[in-house]
Amino acid sequence: MTFDPETLGQSRNDLAEMLRDQRRRAGKTQTWLARRCAMSQTKVSNIESGKLTPSLLDVEMMLEALGVRESIAAQIFSVARTANTEWQDHWSSRRRGLDKKQNELSRLESASTEFRFFLLSMITGLLATPDYVRASIADVPGDQSKTIAKKLERQQVLYDPKKSFTFVLTEQAVRWPLLPPVAMAMQLDRLASVSRIPSVRLGVIPLSGYLPERPLNTFTVYDRKLATVETGTGALLLRDRRDVLAYLSDFESYERYAAFGDECRELLSEWSVFFTRQR
Repeated sequence: MTFDPETLGQSRNDLAEMLRDQRRRAGKTQTWLARRCAMSQTKVSNIESGKLTPSLLDVEMMLEALGVRESIAAQIFSVARTANTEWQDHWSSRRRGLDKKQNELSRLESASTEFRFFLLSMITGLLATPDYVRASIADVPGDQSKTIAKKLERQQVLYDPKKSFTFVLTEQAVRWPLLPPVAMAMQLDRLASVSRIPSVRLGVIPLSGYLPERPLNTFTVYDRKLATVETGTGALLLRDRRDVLAYLSDFESYERYAAFGDECRELLSEWSVFFTRQR
């Protein structure tokens, strides 16, 4: 299915109106529909008012309970899929202020328990040294001191024993020389240190050997509810269960090729020495 970026994340109200209309056409109350779908009446009300985006499973149950014709149901499903996808472009984030984006990520991390990061080309902020964080947003004009401080503050979530993190980084993500050699060596030492945190499982995929996979994007999966996919100009936020499960499956595939534990730290040490010798 092709999405128009201008409509992503803006279809919740359309979906709410369509579902509300179908219920009224069927002559049913919210209480009746809630009972048939094993939902609360409050949830149905929030869906119909646009306050809550229903999952595709929610929509399927509601349409089936209301006996909606197949042709109309297909149209509603199309809108529901769009409503479960959000586009966040870099320009809008920069206009609002990157520190606001850090607040959003902090809330998301607070609400989630299990995290899976696949890092194709760069090291994520949760793993970065202050120098790396600063370099990663060096192209953004203006004073970014608040953003840098909030990125570093977010790293405390790694020490929460109630959460679990799995990071899979490609060798090119680890070794891309975003910083001068000595600073890069310190960044690799930081990765090795983080890999010893009890709640963290950190692995790297070396370029040597045979790798029949073909990753295209950096992505993160939060629990089994949300997948965020990075592109060159923004990020897609996917809430459709099929999308999330697809990225979970991709993550598990890449994870099989990664080195963890002592083997990972040996590779990081080897690459750190490489940078140190470049002084």
